[in-house]
Amino acid sequence: MFDFLFSLFSNDMGIDLGTANTLVYVKNQGIVLREPSVVAIDRESRRVLAIGAEAKRMLGRTPASIIAVRPLRNGVIADFEITQEMIKYFIRKVHNRRSLLHPRIVIGIPSGITEVERRAVQESAEQAGAREVYLIEEPMAAAIGADLPISEAHGNMIVDIGGGTTETAVISLGGLVVSKSIDVAGDEMDDAIMVYFRRKYNLLIGETTSEDVKIQIGSVFPLKEEKTMEVKGRDQATGLPKTTLITSEEVRQSLMEPTQLILDVIKNTLEETPAELAADLVDRGIMLAGGGSLLRGLPDLIRQETELPVHRSADPLSCVALGTGRFLEELDRMDRRPEFITSYRFRT
Repeated sequence: MFDFLFSLFSNDMGIDLGTANTLVYVKNQGIVLREPSVVAIDRESRRVLAIGAEAKRMLGRTPASIIAVRPLRNGVIADFEITQEMIKYFIRKVHNRRSLLHPRIVIGIPSGITEVERRAVQESAEQAGAREVYLIEEPMAAAIGADLPISEAHGNMIVDIGGGTTETAVISLGGLVVSKSIDVAGDEMDDAIMVYFRRKYNLLIGETTSEDVKIQIGSVFPLKEEKTMEVKGRDQATGLPKTTLITSEEVRQSLMEPTQLILDVIKNTLEETPAELAADLVDRGIMLAGGGSLLRGLPDLIRQETELPVHRSADPLSCVALGTGRFLEELDRMDRRPEFITSYRFRT
């Protein structure tokens, strides 16, 4: 009875607490917030000056007294206090002071993090005002959000390529049979592009420019029509601004190393998959989720390397948030409420 009354007055939410972006799903409303996981702080006092989209615009453009930071690295908390402030900001922004009570929160976390890191995520949400906190592994949340039939006695494979981590998992009967996590994803691709510019063109570019190059002309498989793009940065030799024309072939070359590491973790997951579930994947294939899956040619490259069908989810950027939200919708009907969710079954 009390839980029912709590649910009436609090905006319970699911959070995809990502390295690059944070998405918030509010019960019965859907995804209501998408903001970069960036915080601008005063270097001396560590006072928070801006959070989210406003803070991201400051990346690489701040004076010496201000720094714009990402409080999460590789999917885990790098700065506890700043992460807490960021979560608190997003909760307040979603609630808009209409709620009388603290919310229940479901948070997606990487499958490979330690117990200490897991506890840090939970404590951050509690300190930010959550009444109850539930943690769900990101591959499970992504599979739920991608509408995979994970409760069936068949193998389903999900590959979630985010900003800081790539998560792979084979799921059957609502549980993770094999799961792997690697600290290589969108951020490492951006770094690889920056290194390429520095080595080949002696040109220094920032994170925002590198990400823009990846989005505009990045690919990992030959394109029918290759693209070009003008890139502006600073010449290392002269220290002066400089513009360089780069092709999609060059970007593809720069992305070879991080892409190969992602392919390796996919293959390792398949190698450890039980034979019967591996047989299911011949027909069902691999489902891609996360912003990294939007990279041009990635489904074709994975298809070529694994000889399996490869599908991209309908909304890859939202899969984890949708999965946390769908679990949230089921909470009131559960007899037992685990703090950490390792399996999930929908009630019939």
